[in-house]
Amino acid sequence: MSGSAGVRAALPHRYPMLLVDRILAAGADEIRSVKAVTLNEPWYARLGAEPSEADFAYPDFLLLESWTQTAGLLATWSDEGPAEGRTMLFGSLRDVEFHRRVFPGDVIEHHVRLRRAVNDTLVLEGGSRTGDEPVLTIGTVTVAFRPREQLDPEHAGRNSAALTGSR
Repeated sequence: MSGSAGVRAALPHRYPMLLVDRILAAGADEIRSVKAVTLNEPWYARLGAEPSEADFAYPDFLLLESWTQTAGLLATWSDEGPAEGRTMLFGSLRDVEFHRRVFPGDVIEHHVRLRRAVNDTLVLEGGSRTGDEPVLTIGTVTVAFRPREQLDPEHAGRNSAALTGSR
């Protein structure tokens, strides 16, 4: 899963919301990934003819989304891949701190560590850097896996019925 193809295969996100470019290192309890911010991303298309330098700051919610996508990769990596029929849910984020803005040309390195795992629930922590500068710290985030039919009972079994041709 370390290359771009592996990231794309492991996450359900697609353009423009796939915000992890590559895995640098991954193990059972820790993962590091990178996201290169470019001026060609769709969030910059809305800028007018003469944007200020501050207008080019990468949106904080996208920085957070990129980090949580990396956390999702660790959650599925440490669980040896997402089990069929389960959905990953992100719960509370605590002690989130933004240290500095990120701009096009910055390469963000995300670090996520598994703090604790209890059944289908994980508690993760970490942060992000660009070069030697911290840009984001996450105290904890909770990730839970739940059976898909519990979340959407009306559509439970629809995909399996379609695949087998049964009604």
